[in-house]
Amino acid sequence: MKLLCRLLVLAALLAALCCGAAAAPAQTGETVRTAILFTHDMHSRLLPTREEDGGEYGGSARLKTAIDRQRESCPDALLVDGGDFSMGTLFQSVYPTAALELRMLGALGYDAATFGNHEYDYRAAGFAAMLSAAADSGDPLPALVEANFLPPAAGEEGDGTDARAVREAFTACGVADYVLIEKGEVLFAVFGLMGQESADYAPMSGMVLHDPADTARRVVEEATAAALEQYGREPVVVCLSHSGTKDGKGEDYELARAVDGIDVIISAHSHTTLTEPIRVGDTLIVSAGEYGRNLGVLELTVAGDGTVSLADYTLVPIDETLAEDPAAAALVEEYQEVVEEDYLSAFGLEFDQVLVDNPYPFDTVKEVSATQHESTLGDLLADAYLWAAEQAEGTRADVAVTAAGIIRDTVPVGEVTVSDAFNILPLGIGADGMTGYPLVSVYLTGRDLRSVLEVDASVQPLMPEAQLFCAGVEYRFNPHRMIFNRVAEARLRLPDGAAAPIEDDRLYRVVTGLYCGQMLGEVESRSFGLLSVTPRDARGEPIDMDRLEDYIVRDSQGREVKEWDAVVGYLSAMGGEMDGRYAQPDGRKEVSHSWNPVDLLMNPNRYTLAVVGLVAAIAAAVALLIWRRKRPRLGRTIKRGTGRGYRPYRG
Repeated sequence: MKLLCRLLVLAALLAALCCGAAAAPAQTGETVRTAILFTHDMHSRLLPTREEDGGEYGGSARLKTAIDRQRESCPDALLVDGGDFSMGTLFQSVYPTAALELRMLGALGYDAATFGNHEYDYRAAGFAAMLSAAADSGDPLPALVEANFLPPAAGEEGDGTDARAVREAFTACGVADYVLIEKGEVLFAVFGLMGQESADYAPMSGMVLHDPADTARRVVEEATAAALEQYGREPVVVCLSHSGTKDGKGEDYELARAVDGIDVIISAHSHTTLTEPIRVGDTLIVSAGEYGRNLGVLELTVAGDGTVSLADYTLVPIDETLAEDPAAAALVEEYQEVVEEDYLSAFGLEFDQVLVDNPYPFDTVKEVSATQHESTLGDLLADAYLWAAEQAEGTRADVAVTAAGIIRDTVPVGEVTVSDAFNILPLGIGADGMTGYPLVSVYLTGRDLRSVLEVDASVQPLMPEAQLFCAGVEYRFNPHRMIFNRVAEARLRLPDGAAAPIEDDRLYRVVTGLYCGQMLGEVESRSFGLLSVTPRDARGEPIDMDRLEDYIVRDSQGREVKEWDAVVGYLSAMGGEMDGRYAQPDGRKEVSHSWNPVDLLMNPNRYTLAVVGLVAAIAAAVALLIWRRKRPRLGRTIKRGTGRGYRPYRG
């Protein structure tokens, strides 16, 4: 019996050794080459996006072709996505019921993916519903990893129905801190991470952000230990980080500095395109750009001792030179039909319905916020708000406001479809739970209206997404003037084109999007109390900002008027041709760069007066000091020489 037991133990040891050897050829001294294929910030771009010069980029069908080509040379490549795979086109409209974007990642063969801040745009309940819909579809899905942006645990602050729904959805979809994936002879440990700024951009998520660096250290340790236990070797550690890299630095750069053991960071959120990896210690940081412009290809060598080295790095453009994969193209077409049936039918619209023919080049998204200027794209959107609110409520508002930060696409040259119009303003949901921020109608005093214009003039250099575009007003500002007093002149622009003064204590009806309306309520805190904007009701009473949804603009059937639908309606009303007024700016916003003292000091507010007074006082004090030092001192005696004594100065 003892002999039999010894033989069984010996056989088990031999089997374990054989399995370990089979599972870890890279640690026998052999160097293995592998690849990581990656994307991020896809934002529902299942269809190609038109370039301003007439070309195209992105699209799931062309992306699938590029993926397949890479796998011809590297069949065991790892394919991952860094989050924000949703929110940006009409496909998001059925996000909580159909989960089209996540299912598309599965269809394209993604091994793993994490979540970005926009996955929470439908809030916790919508996020949970999306995950459940994906699981219920029965379609293949990537492994989902998220380590530090999690629902409150049972009994913790914030726990409730929505948190429980997310926890259950995590279980249904197998969401984990990390996943071990064996690709050929290489073992990967892939984990997901949310950055601080990304979490701040999802204030209604209901999730709890745990410290990214602390979480990363824990996960690297746990994943490495699990890899050693299960596979007998250390993994290549890949972090799908929705944190971002800006100008070579940023949250992911700091993460790499703070945490040892991460081999690769796929850096998402900031829409960065890195043509070369950023190396921080032993960590490589890579980014491929937004909207599926490129497929990132990072080739690595893994030495027998586990050392990971860079072999090659390429960004493969996804453009019209690539043929569309037929199966992926057919799936996208099927998804379009789902959108039309489940969402657009409620608006009486079709996905590719042509609204207008446009001969004019509008600003790109980057150009909209790059400099302080009047943009025909911003003008068009603000005009659409005014038009739509008047159509819905029967009366014209005085002013409309929109912001660069919510503009996600431009008006293409040529035929403009419903899909194109939606892509310009796709963000958020309304009180009805349907995609798209609705318009809201509130009142501002003339004084507060001036403060809104001052946000555009003074805050944009610090926060480009805060650049505003308005209808119903015309104003001029100078960036060289005193901050928070840069608007030199402002007037109402009446429907007939005439101008009228803005009266400080008069109420003006203002139309904007729900998100912009919420931000107007934050102006005072964000300007350190130097500016104040108080949205009010028709009686002039301040509005509780938690109840801003009570002021949503609704049509005659009680439906919310969405920002994107306002643009669709406005373009449709043009009769097939883009209105010629958008061929160039119409002068409603003038940016002067004059150093003329008259221009710099005209119409000063209390801040400018205070600073001018302070400067004048300092100048007077300096002049007085200089005068006192140089003026003759009466009664002073001067020693003329030895033995001559002193005599009064007579000069």
